[in-house]
Parts: sequence; structure tokens; C-alpha cells
Amino acid sequence: MNRFATFLLLFITCVVLSAKSPQSVITFENTVVKLGTFPESRPIVSSEFVFKNTGDAPLVIHQAIASCGCTTAMFTEKPIQPGESGKVSVTYNGTGRYPGFFKKIITIRSNAKNGLVRLYIEGNMQASSSNNDKK
Repeated sequence: MNRFATFLLLFITCVVLSAKSPQSVITFENTVVKLGTFPESRPIVSSEFVFKNTGDAPLVIHQAIASCGCTTAMFTEKPIQPGESGKVSVTYNGTGRYPGFFKKIITIRSNAKNGLVRLYIEGNMQASSSNNDKK
């Protein structure tokens, strides 16, 4: 019985301490950015996702992983203090890709309570007129 009481007290202490420990929360203004329509002759387009640390501990982004090699992501690397903002800059490079609609995923991994967040870019690369003449 004494072991059980000790274990129960230890368990309750751990639960209470973990519940009160400060945690960061990453909150994005938007998780989808529409890049619109752009010509194949200018296949590189960029945009930014702005986020805020709405938690009560510093936020650190560990990774920003794009779903394919045509998309790159750069992010604020310094710790974001509670109440401060940061950004994830995303570039799509359609060079050598087929024209048309695309939707790409960027997965953000951080120390936040919501540690994995998916961001989306979508757009439509129009074929150049020289490609249409070849058809």
C-alpha cells in the first residue's frame, strides 16, 4: 500500500508540473497561399507565411520540408519569443516542369505544442505561346 501511495503521489506531481510548464504555440495568419497565374517564361514565384508565437515559451522552428524539389522554404531561425512574429519564405521554381495547376505542401516542424503544421502553396503556370505553337 505504501508503494502505491508513493507512486500515485509521484504521478500526480508529474502531471501537475507538466500541465503548468510553459509551451510555445505557432499560429499562422494563413496556411494556404495562392500564387495565382504566372507565365512559364517567368517560372519562379515566391511568397511568405507569417506566424506568431501565441504561447508562453520561446518558439524554435527545426525544419521546413517541401514536398518536392521544385519548392524551397526558408524560415526565421532565431527563437521567437512569446507574442513575437516570424516568417516562412517559400519559392516555387517551375523551370522544366509541366505547365498547369500545382499544389505543394511545406511541413513545418517546431518545438511548439502543435509541433507539426502543414502549409500549402498553389498556383497555375501558363504555357508559353511557343509551346502552344508546337502542339
